Amino acid sequence: MTATSRTRQAGFNLVETMVASVILSGAVLTLGAISSNAVRDVSLNRHYEVAASVIQRQLSMIDYVGIDQFIEQGQAEGLYEDQEPGYAWQVETEYQGIDGLYLVTITVTWIEGKRPRRLTAQTMLNGTPLTITVPLEGQG
Repeated sequence: MTATSRTRQAGFNLVETMVASVILSGAVLTLGAISSNAVRDVSLNRHYEVAASVIQRQLSMIDYVGIDQFIEQGQAEGLYEDQEPGYAWQVETEYQGIDGLYLVTITVTWIEGKRPRRLTAQTMLNGTPLTITVPLEGQG
């Protein structure tokens, strides 16, 4: 063996080093992007959990006072500012025309970054059935 053949086998040339550097840089950037997306998704998930908690609180309150009393009170929207960012909630009720059955829709909205987010839940609740008095023929 000659001296030149031994030196060629002893190390890496410039092209091999550059290719390895590009591959390593790509792997580091990919891992960084995955980590960044994971942190963002965890934050978004936390916001959705808080919104679901706000919905659960509103449903518990409506269940406690009764759907009829809730509708009479007329407070169908509000703010929940205990957590950042602030969460706005809105309750819509729709009488279904059957035995005091109401469709209740609760929507919670908040701003995350510059994007508005929304979580909506629907359920049916029983209220007091409406009674209609029909006068019999010959009476009043």
